[in-house]
Amino acid sequence: MVKLVLVRHGESTANADNVYTGWSDVDLTKRGIAQAHEAAQLLRQISFQPTAVHTSVLIRAIKTANIICDDLDWLYLPIYKTWRLNERHYGALRGHNKDESRQEYGAHQVALWRRSYTAVPPALSKPDHDRRYANLDSRSVPLAESLAMASQRVMPYFQDQIAPQLLDGHDQLIVAHGSTLRALLKYLEAIPDDKIDGVEVDNGEPIVYDYDSHLRILNKTILTSSV
Repeated sequence: MVKLVLVRHGESTANADNVYTGWSDVDLTKRGIAQAHEAAQLLRQISFQPTAVHTSVLIRAIKTANIICDDLDWLYLPIYKTWRLNERHYGALRGHNKDESRQEYGAHQVALWRRSYTAVPPALSKPDHDRRYANLDSRSVPLAESLAMASQRVMPYFQDQIAPQLLDGHDQLIVAHGSTLRALLKYLEAIPDDKIDGVEVDNGEPIVYDYDSHLRILNKTILTSSV
């Protein structure tokens, strides 16, 4: 039996301020740091020995991964950072307050942008220039993404880099973001398009999958945080 653990980063400053974040790089709050430490303590209680950690290129996920690894004496593990695990790109909504966006666009439209599988939020007029994406094909840098579009960049990484490790019997840890983890959950559990809107991934609460040798799910457990 092999384990895959998914952890959403601890609370970010944007989470606390109730604003859209996406690819904007924001830090953890004090509560977010505490949630990362709590996630480590929760993982300490189960039989889980990852051989690698996978995260995004955004600081809130990287810091969460580092805290978990530090607390569990896993700093020697390779940590792979990839833009493919970045949060979904919220386009022109990023930095805007979520409650104010409901007043501007209507609660139904905002709910579609936030929770549906195919709705795309308003796009940026041009892509950001950021050195962490400088080597990417310009077509890979989004102006805005639906969850379906984010899934199209997440899944190749999972299939090429993570699934083979699991098939070889090596536990793996993914520390990422709410939307990209929802995309993974949809794939792993074969959740229909019209059901994904009800799926939530809470900050700092590890989701543990136990697999058999053919990557069939034997058990799923969510380790609940008290922070």
